[in-house]
Amino acid sequence: MTSNLANRRLPDLIRNAAQRTPQALALIDGTQKVAYAALWQQIEQCARALATLGLMPGERVAVYLEKRLETVVACFGTAHASGMFVPINPILRAEQVNHILNDCQVTVLVTSAARLASLEATLANCPALRHIVLVDDLSTGPNHHRWSELMANASGAAPQAYLLRGVSPAPSFSTMPTADDTAAVAIFYTSGSTGKPKGVVISHRNFLIGAQSVAHYLENRADDRLLAALPLSFDAGFSQLTTAFHVGACVALHNYVLPRDLLRALHDERITGLTAVPPLYIQLARCNWPAGCAATLRYFATTGGRMPGDTLARLREKVPHAKPFLMYGLTEAFRSTYLPPEEVDRRPDSIGRAIPHAEVLVLRPDGTLCADNEPGELVHRGPLVTLGYWNNPAATAERFKPLPPHLEPTATERAVYSGDTVRRDAEGFLYFVGRRDEMIKTSGYRVSPTDIEEILYANELVAECAVFGVPHDTLGEAVHGVVTLVAGVDNETARETLSAALLAECRQRLPPYMVPATLTLYPGPLPRNANGKIDRRTLAADLARTRQTI
Repeated sequence: MTSNLANRRLPDLIRNAAQRTPQALALIDGTQKVAYAALWQQIEQCARALATLGLMPGERVAVYLEKRLETVVACFGTAHASGMFVPINPILRAEQVNHILNDCQVTVLVTSAARLASLEATLANCPALRHIVLVDDLSTGPNHHRWSELMANASGAAPQAYLLRGVSPAPSFSTMPTADDTAAVAIFYTSGSTGKPKGVVISHRNFLIGAQSVAHYLENRADDRLLAALPLSFDAGFSQLTTAFHVGACVALHNYVLPRDLLRALHDERITGLTAVPPLYIQLARCNWPAGCAATLRYFATTGGRMPGDTLARLREKVPHAKPFLMYGLTEAFRSTYLPPEEVDRRPDSIGRAIPHAEVLVLRPDGTLCADNEPGELVHRGPLVTLGYWNNPAATAERFKPLPPHLEPTATERAVYSGDTVRRDAEGFLYFVGRRDEMIKTSGYRVSPTDIEEILYANELVAECAVFGVPHDTLGEAVHGVVTLVAGVDNETARETLSAALLAECRQRLPPYMVPATLTLYPGPLPRNANGKIDRRTLAADLARTRQTI
């Protein structure tokens, strides 16, 4: 295996596949089936259409849609037009979407009429937004455009004409490289340890080498049919596209509602590869699988948390011929480790070893290497390390930095410090120990406690609050909150009213996975650690002993 790629930019994955096998199936979107040649034609049209809207190199195009053909075309078309695409999770609420649009100064928004309606109250606060493209063609505003019209008008444009446009001022991401394949092409938002989500800046090279690496160890091939079950705003979700396109395989886009919908897709689309998060696999393992629904499944892979042992055992009973791949990664490094199927029985608790093209170290706080089985921080280096956080030099400097000189005196590239504690055994296999920060890992998402606490604090009856995760059989961790009330609020009616009000506000302003499962009344001031900060770990321990729920 080599890292010398013929592909130099992300759209070349599709261009090259279209040249090799133009009629091979690339995408399935419901009843739509799109071959590689047709997909590449649409991507070229999209790039030209964006040029007619005045998109300049490096400008950001947000895609706020469910998984559908237009989502894929918009992302790759933006990359082909030398812009930067920003996929937004379709379950996010208006407040989170507004933050993303403003944080990276999006100039073009691709969405649907229904999703636009949910944003109307906030878009006035997005001064950089110049154009809104509606894929269902229900345009009404002066800066609204119909997707079909833009694409039709662009079909007759001169090939590559958009590349002759002038160059805009450099984007505000100050460390953007100038080399073509190392240039920034996308921003994926992930929850930060405090405050609002942070945008991870990803290069063409990150995508391309990541696709090659993952396709290699999953043994993807041209006759594979992969099911895109995860959001395309996830690095692992988008990777279903890039790994498939790398080998000329087919991806079936699927927006499941219930686990049985996904099982039906496995059967109907003859899926050979499935990647999902443990909470989804837990649900699938408990379902009755229709006869033959997994007859073609060659492998299933997990990311976003640890797979429970009983869940893995149930899945292997249902699909005994399918190989399990247990994976670990972080958006900042795209993917870090995997456990080969032949090691699953011998070390089921391991997160594996480094994937191809990655080096994973376990370091002490002083930067020295940990001994065997000594806990330390997982540090990832290599071409999969992304470019840093968008417009956040402080956070970038904290997580992205060179290795200590005593480890690599001549190293110039940055490694990413994960914040996760792991240990490495004598054979080089890694085991997850815990997280250094207070992020909650629920349903495959990383959730910042402060985002939820901010909403709770907005209620005038809340004196103090704290949010944290507690172990949960299905979710990985469930979101729990504790509150103390201002003086004078002590009757049961007030408590019940407040509980309903707080949860209603959370449901209105937060995506479902962030809404607390319970709110608990805490008697007296919340405990503090030595630094004077609210001690969430102590509260989690207290919750196990006291269950006085408001």
